[in-house]
Amino acid sequence: MTASDDRIKLEPGWKEALRDEFDKPYMQSLRAFLMQEKAAGKVIYPPGPLIFNALDSTPLDQVKVVILGQDPYHGPNQAHGLCFSVQPGVPAPPSLQNIYKELKRDLNIEAPRHGYLQHWAEQGVLLLNTSLTVEQARAGSHADKGWQPFTDRVIEVVSERRPHLVFLLWGAHAQSKQRLIDASKHLILRSAHPSPLSAHRGFLGNGHFSRCNKFLEQHGLAPIDWRLPELSAA
Repeated sequence: MTASDDRIKLEPGWKEALRDEFDKPYMQSLRAFLMQEKAAGKVIYPPGPLIFNALDSTPLDQVKVVILGQDPYHGPNQAHGLCFSVQPGVPAPPSLQNIYKELKRDLNIEAPRHGYLQHWAEQGVLLLNTSLTVEQARAGSHADKGWQPFTDRVIEVVSERRPHLVFLLWGAHAQSKQRLIDASKHLILRSAHPSPLSAHRGFLGNGHFSRCNKFLEQHGLAPIDWRLPELSAA
């Protein structure tokens, strides 16, 4: 490992699989960009220790399902490195509310009083944004700064190394990543995005959660418990 690899704090399986990425020019440029932005006093989300939280929360050898998001949330105290998820104490944003609506319709699972999806991540649901950072109040601000080749490689690695995954591709951006997935061994489920702008054009009613679990069970894997426990008061 190189010195730059040693500075990266990352779940060991992912670190081994992605080690070559951290010394590539695009990643060096991305690192320099983030340092410059912070030095200029700009607020970046999520906090530094949580940038790779999706990978840390779902080790490579435990991934069963992949949900792709686009950008971290860009409001205070929201983003913590898992797509569609917000930190405890923050109300569920509109897209996540629609995800909960589909869970209720599909599996009769009641919506929790929070938007913290860590329980899914710990069961093998990789909640991956395709950009891992964003500037406060500026959606998409880091989309072209180098995260795309990195997260593309994450998708390729998990497709190559894991058997019988379910990929939930919601919306055009997520569906553009289908080219990175081996459709001969994985289940790819596509629909509209859960955003209020598009949820009624095919997300609500897609049945993805039950279809996902049926596929896992057909391949001898434990289904995902999509129920989210209520959080204890701090």
